[in-house]
Amino acid sequence: MQHIPALEQSVAQLVTDLEFDSIPTEAIDGARRLMQDQLALQVGSASLPWSRAVLELTRATHAPGAAHVTASGDTMSAADAAFVNATFGHGFEYDDAHRASSSHPGSCVVSAALAVGEELGASMREVITGIIAGYEVYTRIGVLAAPQLLERGFHPHCLLSNFGAAAVVAKMRGFDAERTLHALSIAFSHCSGTTEYTSTGGSVKRLHSGIGTRNGIRAADMAAAGITGPTTFLSGAKGFYRTFVGRDVADDADAAFSLDSPFEITKIWIKPYCCCGINHAYIDGARQLSGRTADIETIELGIQTGGDVVIGNKNANAYAPQTIEHLQYSLPFQFALSVLGLGNGFRTHHDYLAGRLDLSEGSDVAALARRVKIEVKPELDTAYPGKWVGDITIGYTDGTSEKIFVDSPLGTAENPMSPQDLDAKFRDVTVSDLGAERSAELLQAIIAGDPDQPASEFAALLRV
Repeated sequence: MQHIPALEQSVAQLVTDLEFDSIPTEAIDGARRLMQDQLALQVGSASLPWSRAVLELTRATHAPGAAHVTASGDTMSAADAAFVNATFGHGFEYDDAHRASSSHPGSCVVSAALAVGEELGASMREVITGIIAGYEVYTRIGVLAAPQLLERGFHPHCLLSNFGAAAVVAKMRGFDAERTLHALSIAFSHCSGTTEYTSTGGSVKRLHSGIGTRNGIRAADMAAAGITGPTTFLSGAKGFYRTFVGRDVADDADAAFSLDSPFEITKIWIKPYCCCGINHAYIDGARQLSGRTADIETIELGIQTGGDVVIGNKNANAYAPQTIEHLQYSLPFQFALSVLGLGNGFRTHHDYLAGRLDLSEGSDVAALARRVKIEVKPELDTAYPGKWVGDITIGYTDGTSEKIFVDSPLGTAENPMSPQDLDAKFRDVTVSDLGAERSAELLQAIIAGDPDQPASEFAALLRV
C-alpha cells in the first residue's frame, strides 16, 4: 500500500479493518432493518414484467453456482443470482434510500452479501458484516459526490453499486488492503448509468442495481485473479470525482472513511411511498390537503436543483406520464394522487400497471396535476444540504394562501417509520406470495435471527 493516496488507502482499510464484534449495535440494527425492507421487496417484485424478463434471460445464460434467486429458487453463480435479486429489489421504486448520497444501497449490498454468503458457505454473521462493509463504502463515496453526481444527470445508484458490491466481496473473501483497493478500482471501470429514464422511460432503469451489483462482484473476481486497477481511482486527475463529479474532494476527505465516523447504515430511509424519494416530502405535504381539492386554485412547488433534474421541469414527461417510469418520477402526478386520496403506495402503482388507474388527460388526477407549477429554488440547496425537502405554497379560491414545508419526510432517519408500520409494509408485499405463516417466519429470522445460522439455510426462507 506504499505510494497510494490517503483517500484510497482509507477506503480499502475501512473494509479490511471492519469486524463484526466491533460494529456498533445501532449499525447492526440498521443492517437488519435494511434486510427486512429489501428482502420483502425482492419477494414482492419478482413477478413484475421486467423482473420476469431478467430471470428468463439469466436462466439462459448463467454460470452454475450455489446461490439462489429469490422466490423462484433457481441456483446459479453469486454474480448471476445477485444480478437478478438486486434487480428485483430495486424493481418498483419502493426500496430504501440514503438521503445524503441520493442513492439506494440496500438492493446492492443485501443481494451481493447473501449470494456470496451462500457461495462461500458463510454464516449470517459474515453476511451482515459484508452488508455493512458494502453499505459504508457505497454511501461514503456517494456522500462526497453529492449533489453534483445527480445534478449532472448520473444515476448515483448505478455508479455506486459497483463499489458497494466489490466491497462486500472483498470483506467476505478476506482480501487484504491492497487486493481490496484493486477490487474497488476495477469496479470504477464499470461505472455507468444516467437518469434519462425519468424523461423518456425504459425498464432498463430497473436493472441498474443488478448491473452495478454483478459488475462489482466481477470486479472483485478480477482482483482475486491478479488484475490490477489505477491506485488513484478516486482522487486522480482522471479519477471518479474529477470525471463524474467535476471537482476534487477536500484534502482531508479520507477522514470520511474512518471507522470512528458515524455509520451511514444507521441513517436508512425506508420508503412509505412507491415512487422516487424526492417526491416524498411533497407527498407528506399533500396529504395535509386531502379532501380540499375543490378549494385549491394554485399549487406552487419549490424544488432543489437536483430534484428538478429528476422529477421536475427537466423531466420531459412530468406533466404527461405515459409509462410507469414516468409516473413514479412525476412530481405533479404524485402530488395530485396524494391530494385526491388515491395513495402513492405499492397497490396504487400496481393498479396503474394493470390499467385500473385512470391518468388520462381528462382524469381528475391529470386536471389537478396541471395546476402544479414547479419553481427551482437554489437557496434550498444551500439551506438543506444532503436533504430532499418539500416547499409548498397553495393558493385557495377564496383568495387566501397556505405555506407547507416538509424537511424530514416520513421514513427518513429524522422521521422514521414505526416498527409497526415497517412490519406492515413487509406483510403488504410478502404475504400474497409467501402466505402469512411463512412471511412471519422470514420476518422473525431477519429481526432476531441467529448470527451463526448458515446463509444457505436463511436463503431457503425466500423461496416461494
